[in-house]
Amino acid sequence: MRKFDYHLHTHLCGHARGTMEDMVRHAISAGFEEIGFADHLPLTYTDDKTLSMSRDELSGYVEEVLRLKEIYSGQITVRLGIEADYYPPRMSEVEQMLSEHPFEYIIGSIHYMRDWIFDDPRYVGRFEQIDLNAFYAEYLDSLVEMVQTGLFDILAHPDLVKKFGHRASFDLQPYYRKILLAVKENHMCYEINTSGLRWPAGEMYPEPLFVRLGAELDVPVTLGSDAHCPEDIGKDFDKALKLLEESGYKEMAILGNDSWERIPISSCW
Repeated sequence: MRKFDYHLHTHLCGHARGTMEDMVRHAISAGFEEIGFADHLPLTYTDDKTLSMSRDELSGYVEEVLRLKEIYSGQITVRLGIEADYYPPRMSEVEQMLSEHPFEYIIGSIHYMRDWIFDDPRYVGRFEQIDLNAFYAEYLDSLVEMVQTGLFDILAHPDLVKKFGHRASFDLQPYYRKILLAVKENHMCYEINTSGLRWPAGEMYPEPLFVRLGAELDVPVTLGSDAHCPEDIGKDFDKALKLLEESGYKEMAILGNDSWERIPISSCW
């Protein structure tokens, strides 16, 4: 059976625990055959050390992942990935950092809009001060813009806005369809991110409607736990696989040598 997880963070981001080697060893003990580190690329809109590594630490991150890849090559495949924030005013800096390292894949995400890190628990009170529907629409439109840059390989947690339980009250289906078509047109996939189950949203990212539309449109999908500690690697993937099957998916996307490959869901776990 194939066990993989492409969304693992490290202590360098300032809000995770356990060494990178701890993560690898735990994954091996849990029977994983492939994992991908995808820590936060240094953020361009803040220098808060509790949110991402610094630019001075990026090379060390890359070197450590490559070291672990070599050391454990006979036991597990370790992938060098990164999670990069889409922040239009400073994307040239993001692209420069990405070009300087041999990343095997890039996860694209949005955490910052309107001068607000909206998924940070320290600033959750601002949700009570905004037009939530307007913010949702702006966020979802921004995801389309991000995907259309062609810079990313995986779309992360597409409905992250719901993290603290705040839900839009309008039909999101047209927005989801636009996002999914953009993902497909740009030869990307999106992830089922199980970390939403560990927050007040109490639901995986993205919601079932998004996943059903993804299956209908035949958009590739993969798995990511968004693990910030060893024991969260692959957490709740049984629920993710059930969601995929119930939504109509028959296949999962895994990293090949040059592009995404699809394997039967029945061969996973």
